[in-house]
Amino acid sequence: MAKPLRFFLVLLFICSFDLLARQKSSQEKIQLLYDQATTSIAENEEGFLVVSISTSDLSRFNRQGFIQYSDFGAAGDGQSDDQLNIVASHAVANDTQLPVIADKEATYYIGGKDRKAIIQTDTDFGKAKFIIDDRDVINRNAPIFEVQSALAPIQVNGLSKLQKGQAKLGISLPQECLITVKDSTVRRYIRFGLNPNSGYPQTDIFKTDRQGNIDPASPIIWDFDQITEIIALPIDSKPLKITGGVFTTLANQEESKYNYYSRNLLIRRSNVTIDGIQHFISGEGDHGAPYSGFITIQDCANVTVINGLFTGHKTYSTIGRADKPVNMGSYDLTVNRSLNVSFINCRQSNDINDRKFWGILGSNYSKNLLYDNCTLSRFDAHMGVANATIRNSHLGHMGINAIGTGTFLVENTTISSNRLINLRSDYGSTWEGEFIIKDCVFRPSNGQPSQAALIGGYNSGQHDFGYVCYMPEKITIENLTIEDAEHTSDYTGPELFGNFNPQRKDESYVEPFPYQITKKVTLKNIQIESGFKLDLSKDQYMFRQVEIAEK
Repeated sequence: MAKPLRFFLVLLFICSFDLLARQKSSQEKIQLLYDQATTSIAENEEGFLVVSISTSDLSRFNRQGFIQYSDFGAAGDGQSDDQLNIVASHAVANDTQLPVIADKEATYYIGGKDRKAIIQTDTDFGKAKFIIDDRDVINRNAPIFEVQSALAPIQVNGLSKLQKGQAKLGISLPQECLITVKDSTVRRYIRFGLNPNSGYPQTDIFKTDRQGNIDPASPIIWDFDQITEIIALPIDSKPLKITGGVFTTLANQEESKYNYYSRNLLIRRSNVTIDGIQHFISGEGDHGAPYSGFITIQDCANVTVINGLFTGHKTYSTIGRADKPVNMGSYDLTVNRSLNVSFINCRQSNDINDRKFWGILGSNYSKNLLYDNCTLSRFDAHMGVANATIRNSHLGHMGINAIGTGTFLVENTTISSNRLINLRSDYGSTWEGEFIIKDCVFRPSNGQPSQAALIGGYNSGQHDFGYVCYMPEKITIENLTIEDAEHTSDYTGPELFGNFNPQRKDESYVEPFPYQITKKVTLKNIQIESGFKLDLSKDQYMFRQVEIAEK
């Protein structure tokens, strides 16, 4: 009776995978066939990756307690394409709930096939090397690995409205969840500048417990008079860990246009730690398409990237939406619609102050981001971050660029860009909350002669960004050293605020969309190497009512 039952279960598994494949994409079509004479993999005419597992190999996997890529035929010689072997290994590991361990001293070559390996169990890449060849790919949007939850999304019913700061959903859920909600009738983040657009649907993410209590660390930041889309993603309670691995991307050779490449490690499961991963880039020339992030964290919560080494991508330019040349953002780290994401003890393989390379991180719709003990070229929040912390770190030529809400804490950190913090002008230079800057060093333009302003940005009050734009209501700067001994001949000293709006010189200036100015700045122990004093701003009229408290 055992074999017929097993055969029935195998057929049921195949049918389930077939249905899932039709619902998702062809690249996830996988058939697992157990109790076979030999272990093998092959692609059939329907596009399925057929993985046969022998009884003896299955017993061996269970005895040893893990699966290796060589178990499914990976050569690991750096030349043979091992992508399908890697995909098959993880598919069987997921089904048997076994971890995956890369073969020691192996070098896996990954070509341009439209397949991704789904990771649902602990994976130890160890000291193995992976070569990702992006020079000829079928699908530039297909990740190489996707860390995926086995828990299905939950349909949320009974909600038609939400309020900013609301404490309870008013419904219960099967478990702790990450909620994503949209109102497609409201447009936010209507971009200004060289890449203007008409904005995006109002979007928010937050975490709730089983009783529907909203985590106060991830508050709702918008009023939703109606909800056009809402989904709950269960937060995995069991941690998943990915360890080691040395990855090298052979850079694409495409024309320099906004055709982003996402052949990466995509994290779409909560409660994940990535420890000790390294990523390098080879073969960048005088042109190429940009990258959306080798590590991309999306639609999840509680993710930590620790002891990582990453690489800044070469900056290429194209013609933007305003029909003018624009540099394209290209990232090695990306965070989208995620909560509680930490980068700890992470470094960059190339010079964080080399302007040939774009800043390393970009993020959107995220909350509670952390850099701790990092040496990276950039921190960035495009379409908003709620609460961010940078501490014990060194940021390079692109520094801190952000818009958002809540508290932004920068502590015991050196910033080598042209602004201590830059409020992104393309999204209204808005921060609804406060800045706290403590025990930091500001090295304007990494010691090159330059002008120096602590808080930079621009908002003319003439553009509708889809929201009221704020400067931080309260700014506290304590124990700051400004290393501005090298400066331009016309330098008159550092400024608290940059040139936010040179046209706003008196009360005759009209703002259709008024920019809300900082109310209070507290300064304590500001050391300026040049010997100049800290000036308020060239925009004296604009900042005339800011209260400056010096201690």
